[in-house]
Amino acid sequence: MDDQLRIILIIIVSVSIFGLLVFVFVKNYIKNKIEYLVKIEKDKKSK
Repeated sequence: MDDQLRIILIIIVSVSIFGLLVFVFVKNYIKNKIEYLVKIEKDKKSK
């Protein structure tokens, strides 16, 4: 029983860490993309 519990906890922790990393990368990508698009719109309006 202890081995099963240990394996389940390792899987849960691994998936959580992987999910957190993916979340951070996607969040930064979307943030940079939005800032880029806003900059383009401001440049268009100022012309």
